[in-house]
Amino acid sequence: MKFVIQRVNEASVAVDGKVIGQIGKGFLVLIGVSDDDTKEIADKMVKKLLGLRIFDDENDKINLSLTDVGGSLLLISQFTLYANCKKGYRPSFTDAGAPDMANEMYEYIISSCREAGFPVETGEFGADMKVSLQNDGPFTIILDSNEIC
Repeated sequence: MKFVIQRVNEASVAVDGKVIGQIGKGFLVLIGVSDDDTKEIADKMVKKLLGLRIFDDENDKINLSLTDVGGSLLLISQFTLYANCKKGYRPSFTDAGAPDMANEMYEYIISSCREAGFPVETGEFGADMKVSLQNDGPFTIILDSNEIC
């Protein structure tokens, strides 16, 4: 599982020209799922995501969490995080999770974040989405379950 986390001042996602998810200060999270991922892996990834202390405190040190700043989450499924570009110039996506399983894991992550008490907005699994954001920093972190689980 891979999360690309962007600290944002604001972010939104639109499908067919209609905004379906929008947040202010918080994290825009692009989520990639592989066939090897489990709910146990998702739990560890979500725990790490929600605990990250990457907002500035009063001394301009990155020391505050999403909870500390009253932030929100915009969670977007993105199978292309599992693009394999080793051969040729056209990426292969065979490492990405099968759609049904990946959607189940995406929905599980959404539920886990909501159950933890965070305001959560989402994209639409499998849709052609247009994502807009104002990255704060810019500040981007990549969490890979192969490195933290």
